[in-house]
Amino acid sequence: MKVLIVSDSHGMVSELGVVKKRHENEVDLFLHCGDSELSASEEVMDGYVTVQGNCDYEDRYPTETIQEIADKKIFLTHGHLYGVKSSINNLLYKAKEVGAEIACFGHSHFLGMEVVDGVLFINPGSLRLPRGRVEQTYVILTIESERFVTEVYDFHKGLLPELKSEFPR
Repeated sequence: MKVLIVSDSHGMVSELGVVKKRHENEVDLFLHCGDSELSASEEVMDGYVTVQGNCDYEDRYPTETIQEIADKKIFLTHGHLYGVKSSINNLLYKAKEVGAEIACFGHSHFLGMEVVDGVLFINPGSLRLPRGRVEQTYVILTIESERFVTEVYDFHKGLLPELKSEFPR
């Protein structure tokens, strides 16, 4: 099973459509970690499970949600309510509380994946305003029986094979 994770697109419309179209035949679930700055009624948001970020004023987006795929729980939030710019501890506690093996978030615009206390944390970076690197990134997570695989894509260049990571389950 494959999950596409994007965040912090800050008003980008056509780019979200391009990302969805580019991967629609290979991905089972599309997640947006907030700060789309788009209305839930915007056509391009169809197909994305989306949460509300600190720059979103659409009250139809929840602040967090849990998605289940391949018998795994994914906790999705923007991160600003959990202080992710300082630490992921609060997000770790919440993921553990809800029984999630994967926690996806944005807010910091910094790309990163790591496992802490059995939870895989994924921040796909930012599609519009990346920090720490120049690439406008998103991530595709592959859930396999024995491992999680993350592949990082740049909106313009495509797959960045040097950033592929594998994590045991």
